[in-house]
Amino acid sequence: MDPDDRAILTSVKRSLFRHPAAVAVAGALLGALAVVNGVAIFGGMDSPWLLGTAIVADVIAVVLGALLAAREVLVADRRTEATDARLAAIVDSAMDAIITVDQAQNVVQFNRAAERLFDCAREDALGGPLERFLPQRHRAAHRGHIDKFGTTGTTSRRMGDMTTLWALRADGSEFPIEASISQANDGERRFYTVILRDITRRKQFEEELQRSQRELRELSARVLEAREEEKAHIARELHDELGQMLTALKMDLAELRRRLPAGDDALAGMVGAMDTLLDRTVSATRRISADLRPLMLDDLGLAEAADWLIQEFAKRSGVACDVNLPAAETLQGMPKTVATALYRALQESLTNIARHSGARKAWIVIALEDGEIRMEVEDDGRGIAAADLAKPRSLGLKGMRERFTFIGGALEIDAAPRGGTRLRIRAPIRGAQVESAA
Repeated sequence: MDPDDRAILTSVKRSLFRHPAAVAVAGALLGALAVVNGVAIFGGMDSPWLLGTAIVADVIAVVLGALLAAREVLVADRRTEATDARLAAIVDSAMDAIITVDQAQNVVQFNRAAERLFDCAREDALGGPLERFLPQRHRAAHRGHIDKFGTTGTTSRRMGDMTTLWALRADGSEFPIEASISQANDGERRFYTVILRDITRRKQFEEELQRSQRELRELSARVLEAREEEKAHIARELHDELGQMLTALKMDLAELRRRLPAGDDALAGMVGAMDTLLDRTVSATRRISADLRPLMLDDLGLAEAADWLIQEFAKRSGVACDVNLPAAETLQGMPKTVATALYRALQESLTNIARHSGARKAWIVIALEDGEIRMEVEDDGRGIAAADLAKPRSLGLKGMRERFTFIGGALEIDAAPRGGTRLRIRAPIRGAQVESAA
């Protein structure tokens, strides 16, 4: 510690009123002086020396009181100076820039961090307007905000809660900051103190993170699109090529049965078993093709494809379904990306109901509202816990959410009023993202 600072701090401890003995002696002397003055008042006319003694004692007491008062004022001033010195040292050693301005918004305090941040010497900043550190386009609004803050009575708050603030260095370069402001009154004067820091690197990291997330979403969307195209290609091959082959086999088998010799029951049984197996193969091919990519989604649209999917689900699972779908013509012209995303979300939801919920009934609603398409799937099963949604292997739900985020929609999963799980989806029927993705 600097010797001058140590002397200031030591002088603070020299106040006589910090010592009980000194206070007691002063009290005793004042009491004695009061007694002498009392005796002099009542007997001073008969004893002039007593009156003179009292006068001399009063004069001495006044002089000593004045000296003591002067000393205490000096000690108080030194104490104030010491406090100011400590405060100035704290402010100057702060890692963040600290600037204090008066009511006219002229700088009265500018710490070392502010010198480094704005590349401006303290001597050049003190007494100057704060506006020199603000971009020209923000100056008028800033003054209005400060004046408004001064009338709120709030002692402190963060500045620019939802927006990025910008500051100006001495060389004219701009940089983003975050800041908080406080106000204090000193008599009739009001001072505003701003604590701020440069967030250039943070903004760069945030922008890089957002760019990476955007690229990952675009990559995920392209992968999903390629996957859907491949599924559609395989489904078409199964439907067309394998379907035609199976149909030809069916026709040949029918011809073979017609030409069977009468009375050969063993051969007829073999042909019947082949016919049954062929029928099962045709059904399996249709089911696999529909699971890969229902051709009616491309040919007839979302409403018809969703209706077929729900009917098949109800038939296989035994879960009763309450369905509310729009007319097919109302969904004409819907982008392929949106239709595919909704169909896959419905397919995943129904699969989860069949596998995990133990539900007896499900409710499915698809509707158009304010230029958006909304879909809700709800069941009366056992529900889904928040921990299940957060499981790392819960890829189906995560994939659905990412798919709708990319096309500008949203997906929410929560507890259903009927006790099960409710899936809510909204997606734009039109939109730049959707069109570009398609």
